[in-house]
Parts: sequence; structure tokens; C-alpha cells
Amino acid sequence: MGAGIAQVAAAAGHRVHLLDLKPGAAAAAVAGIRSTFAQLVQKGRMTAAAAAAASERLVVADNAAALQGAALVVEAVVERLDVKRALFSELESIVSDACVLATNTSSISVTAIAAGMRRPQRVVGMHFFNPAPLMALVEVVSGLATDPGVAAAVHDTALAWGKRPVHARSTPGFIVNRVARPYYAEGLRLLTEQAADAATIDAVMREAGGFRMGPFELMDLIGHDVNFAVTRSVFDAFFGDPRFTPSLIQQELVNAGHLGRKAGRGFYAYGDGAVPPQPQTEAAQVLSNGIALWTDSSLGQALAARLQAAGVPFTRHEEPHADARLLRVGDTRVHATDGRTATQRGADNGHAQTVLVDLMLDPAQAKRVALACGDLCAEAACRPVVAVFQAAGYAVSRLADVPGLAVMRTVAMLANEAADAVNQGVCDAVAADTAMQMGVNYPRGPLAWADDIGPLNVLTVLDHLARVYGEDRYRASPLLRRLVAGGRRFHHS
Repeated sequence: MGAGIAQVAAAAGHRVHLLDLKPGAAAAAVAGIRSTFAQLVQKGRMTAAAAAAASERLVVADNAAALQGAALVVEAVVERLDVKRALFSELESIVSDACVLATNTSSISVTAIAAGMRRPQRVVGMHFFNPAPLMALVEVVSGLATDPGVAAAVHDTALAWGKRPVHARSTPGFIVNRVARPYYAEGLRLLTEQAADAATIDAVMREAGGFRMGPFELMDLIGHDVNFAVTRSVFDAFFGDPRFTPSLIQQELVNAGHLGRKAGRGFYAYGDGAVPPQPQTEAAQVLSNGIALWTDSSLGQALAARLQAAGVPFTRHEEPHADARLLRVGDTRVHATDGRTATQRGADNGHAQTVLVDLMLDPAQAKRVALACGDLCAEAACRPVVAVFQAAGYAVSRLADVPGLAVMRTVAMLANEAADAVNQGVCDAVAADTAMQMGVNYPRGPLAWADDIGPLNVLTVLDHLARVYGEDRYRASPLLRRLVAGGRRFHHS
């Protein structure tokens, strides 16, 4: 990470001194960065003159005293509070009072790192994401004592380096590591409740939700030891808040040493001869007559367009139905999920033949859809619904009748966590969305997504989940409730 930050700074025109306690490590880093510059020249992404100049700006520092004239020091040492405090204490006796001391910590309180220093106001978080040269996001984190001018200067510096900096207050997980927790947590809970296997849930999150990776393949990539440790850290830092409760399934993987790709095994097997598991996809079903479709929603409009393109006849209803249905196939009613189970919704509507549809990022372009049939819904009533979505060009995965299905409950929880971060002054709504898109490649910022779904619908999903589980985990953010009460959205424009 330190080498990556040095590469970014040198390419942006700064003279960069690299220091590492391990003999030869800084020199090896400089050689590696220069090799990277050479490769960029070969690929046409950097001129030879720019690469040569940037390479000349890299200097190996023999000791901390060599940093005496620095205007900005960025540390990327081990994630231990005592080590970071000791380093900054040493630096404070060497650099000028005007020098900014930035920490690349991803999880330690910036306030705690600065505590006890002579000038704590110049300590700020400058959290890059890995790999630093490629990832655009930089979280600029202010501790309790950080001077706003220092945070502004670091923000402007990151911007000048071609990054997308966002301001954040030093709270557990900052923005990304806090707001991202539900992406893993809801996937793990769905697996715990046998909603589907990992490969199916991953496929639904990718092909319906638009996420680049599903939660299980992403955790395998990160490493379960790392991901579990971050979850535990955030959970402990928030004094056991149920929203961040770690998963027993992931703890078992860590205990077994099944840490993901780096260990050859996690949720999936890796290495020579490993066969990637396939998601559960419904076999082709026979299309029946008697299809009625309500097009008062974006999902209804997209489904209508896809059915028309496929030449499938149906009856169109443009006005919303009293029970908010999407589709009727024979005697079976189909609804978009609102956080209730299909069984509960059927009971509430007095109609056992009820099927639910999960959220899709873009139903016009999605490749897969997830459905759930109520416990009292006959199999013969479910199959024609599957056939309609297949005729519209979707691969269909049937999940167990879990509340909120997969994409909707995950997006609702991501939006809720982002809303709470905004409500608690950690960041603003724009920073929350920027951080999640730039830092973890989400297809849409969670608050912009909530605006698209409708804050009322997100709140309804959360309230239904809270009622089903009886857990504080699904409590809605006060900000979300306030926006709904006022008829407003997260983004005003």
C-alpha cells in the first residue's frame, strides 16, 4: 500500500521519500514503482519523459531524519495503535510544525492515534484503497482534534493526484468499512436461513442486483480472516450493536483455515481441478394463457417491454391495483417484495397463491431474477409464473420464502447504514454514495438507490424485516423516517 501511494504522489509531480524499517524494503519499492512506470509507457498510458521524471522523484530515505523537510508524511505501517503512535511521536520531533501527518489506517481511530501528541491538530486520516494507483477513492478522516484546514488541504492534495476524496469523521469503519457491512451480513444470513446456496445468491446479486461480485465470492477474495476481523472490529467499536453482529458461518471458516482464495478454499474451492459451482436456475417451464400485467412501476414497464419483444400476449393495466400487484398468471398473484414473506403477504391478502419478485438494479437489462413462492402456494401455481419471466428473457432462481428476498433486503440495509452515517455527521449523502461507488464498486450509491426505490418503500421493507425477526438489527435510521414523514429524498435535486 505504501508503494502504491508513493507511485501516485510521484506521478503527480511530488518528490517522494520512502522509508521502511526493513532493510532493503524501500529500495525494492522504488525499483518496483520504476518498473511499473516502464510498463505504463509500454502500454501507452504514460510518456517516456513523464515516467523518467516521476522515477527521478523517488528517493530512498535511510532513516526518519531524512524526512525533516517533508510537507506531508503518509504512514502505511501495521494496523496497531501503539506502532502508529510511536511513529508519529518520533516524526513530530523531526518534521516542522507545518508538516501534515496522515495515517492510511482503515480501522483505527484517528483521534486515538493523535492523542498525546504535541500538535494533534495536524493528524488526519488519508485512507487509500487497494491498489492505490487504480482505486479512485480516498477517505479524508478528521479526528476530534484535526484542524479543518488540514483536512481541506489533504482533500485538495488527493484531488490534485487524480483521486476522488471524501470527507469523513473518525468513527468506526469510517464510511466504506461501515456502510459495506450489510452486504456481507445479509448474504451470510440468507445462507444461514437456507434461502439458497452461495453460488445462487452470488448470481442473483450480480445478475439482478448489478454488483460486480456477489458477497461470497467477494469475501473469498478479501480473505475471511480479514473480512471477519473488520466485522468484529466494527461490532466491538459500536459496543455490540446488533446491526454489525458477526456470522457464525464465517467464524467457522476462519476456525477451519478456509480463508478463501489465498488458502485454496472458502465458500468455493480454488486451485487446479476446482470446478466453479453453478447457480440454481429453474428448468424451462410451459407458458400459459391468462397473463395480466400492471405497468405502474418501472419493473412492470420493463417486463411489459420484454414480453412484447418476445411476442408474448398479455393484458396490460396501467392503473395500480389495490393490492399493489405486478402480475397475475391464472389465479396466481405476483408482487414486488416489500419485506414480507410471500406466505405472509398471501395471508394478509387472503390469497394463498402468491409469488414475490426480488429487486433488480435495471429490470430492462437484468439477466436474472429471484422469485419466492409462499408456503401455501401450489407448485402448479408457481411454475407458470416462472415461465413468464423466462419468456421475458430472465434466468430464474427460486429462493426459499425469506423476508425481503436477497437484493431488496441488502440494498435497504446498505441505504439504512448510509443514512445513519449521514444522520450521525460521519459524512454527507454525496460522500456516502461516492465512497461506496468508488471504494467498493457498487453499481449505484445506496442513498441514490433508495431515492430511486422510494424512501417509503425502503422504510417499509426495513419495518417488515424488523417485525419478522424481532431484532434491533433492522431498525430504521431516524433520518430515513424523517425524510419519509416530510416527503423528501436523500438527494434534493
